[in-house]
Amino acid sequence: MSAEMIDAPLGLSCAFTRGTHAVIPVEDGHNPQLARELLTGLLSLIHPHGRLDSQQSVQRFTRAISWFTETLSDEGYTGGAAGLTRARLAQAWWGSEHRRETAIRKMLAAFDDAYPTLAPEVREFVDGRVFNYAKDYAPLVPYDEGEWRQLEELCRDAVKESYAKHRRALEAAERGQDPVEHGWTFENVCWLLARKGPVSASELALSYGWPVWKVSEKYRGLHHVSAALFPDSEVAIGYQLLFSVYTGIVPDGIGGLDLDGVEWAGDSTILLSYLKGRTATESLTLNRRAVRLLEQWLRHSAPLREFAPEERRGEMWLRQQLRYGRLDRWQSEPIQHTSFNTWLARRRTAESDGLPKSIHRHRIRTTFESLRDRQAWFGSTRATVDPNHSPQIEGDRYLAAPTVAQRDDIDTLIETAQADLLRKAHPPQVMTDDEIADFAGSFPQLVKELELDEAAIAELTGGQRDVFVAACADPLSGQHGPAGKPCPARPWVCLLCPLAVFAPRHAPNLLRLNAYFTRQWQQMQATHFMAVFGPYAQRIDEVLDAFRNQAPDLLVTAAAEVADTDDELPLLPEERTA
Repeated sequence: MSAEMIDAPLGLSCAFTRGTHAVIPVEDGHNPQLARELLTGLLSLIHPHGRLDSQQSVQRFTRAISWFTETLSDEGYTGGAAGLTRARLAQAWWGSEHRRETAIRKMLAAFDDAYPTLAPEVREFVDGRVFNYAKDYAPLVPYDEGEWRQLEELCRDAVKESYAKHRRALEAAERGQDPVEHGWTFENVCWLLARKGPVSASELALSYGWPVWKVSEKYRGLHHVSAALFPDSEVAIGYQLLFSVYTGIVPDGIGGLDLDGVEWAGDSTILLSYLKGRTATESLTLNRRAVRLLEQWLRHSAPLREFAPEERRGEMWLRQQLRYGRLDRWQSEPIQHTSFNTWLARRRTAESDGLPKSIHRHRIRTTFESLRDRQAWFGSTRATVDPNHSPQIEGDRYLAAPTVAQRDDIDTLIETAQADLLRKAHPPQVMTDDEIADFAGSFPQLVKELELDEAAIAELTGGQRDVFVAACADPLSGQHGPAGKPCPARPWVCLLCPLAVFAPRHAPNLLRLNAYFTRQWQQMQATHFMAVFGPYAQRIDEVLDAFRNQAPDLLVTAAAEVADTDDELPLLPEERTA
């Protein structure tokens, strides 16, 4: 059992999946009976029976119990759940906040499910609409492209620099000798520390029976040599940030990672199992860059692991740290958030204007998800970036906070979709010979919308208003030029114009334009063609299909007039295919 109720004092003893244990007391001085009943309901909400799986989450519920019993006690109620009424609950919840109200609702419902106690109308009230809604969540805005690039470059340079110092120190250790006999040079100090492990100046002085000042007198850079041979927190921060940039895993998710969570699948693939505070254990197949970085960290920290106690060698981010002259050799707990910002501040220079002002670790994940390549997902059945997210959460937190370039792409996509909907809502106006003779009767809506008189109808059906692929209801009112002057649109633009009317006499030119689209398709990239000619190519297929349905022999006869050359179309020099 992951949680059980305890007495003296009243509370819960919880064991969480991350391996931690906590005893969480509850203030029961105001109403012991109700507090115990709510705790009983809370037991049903804790993993494995429910979703609560952290000390912080359980404490939020226990604080709500203390608040609820105290509030009811102030109003004169000291009974159990069976005596609760709708009015009493409404009075307590009306002046509370969202988290407290929802916590009490969940615990009362869970207790009533296990031990039916609440009156039917009270249980309906508990399951009903909440009084206090949660505050609107402000989505995390991703770092812009410049900040992200600068952050990645800074982390990569820091990792490269620290690893280069480490390699130089290892090479110097191979050349060095005992400094007591051969002098306190850089090579000899590296040789000494490579055999003694990380030591402070006071510890080294003690081993030789010297005063501390004598070590500093013989060699002042002892700490720098130790930091080069054995990674410290400064080095680990660079690795963790770069690893997060490569994978999208925030540093606090990998802060307590063990080597047991790294599973090799071949020579270049790693399945990483890590702990995410909100959803417990997760796994991820690392990309190539992350695999190489993790391999480098294991090589970088290998000399330190040789001196670590057996039970500590499996900790991934094992490092040393010197604070106020005291050396902590085997530090591995997650690095504090403030340390990341301190690390960033030390590396900020006048040339690094593009760096973010601070490191928000969860914005790293948001930016990674926002910028990641999703081409491999086309056709996939998955609906979300992260299987722990609902589509609504991903839409609010990731898609609602795009970069400037992504905003432009989204706007273009929306505009294209809207244009497609409008095009489908207005099918092409295709006439047969019989309909030309009685145009007003066949197309009353078109006549009404365009306010065509008898003279205009005669010109439209007689060919006086013909353009290349259609008859234009009003050539001087085109959508692509100033009013009162002829429309300057290219021949294919008329295909999507609401003023265009297609008659059988236009079939040859429609086939010539369709052949032109085919030639362009053969010489242009598919994405480029669809961006330039895609909507028009779709519309011309609709027009030709309408002619096929109305007059099957029309297109066969018209095709005999098509030579399939650019000379058949009014093209500009840059529009020709040959």
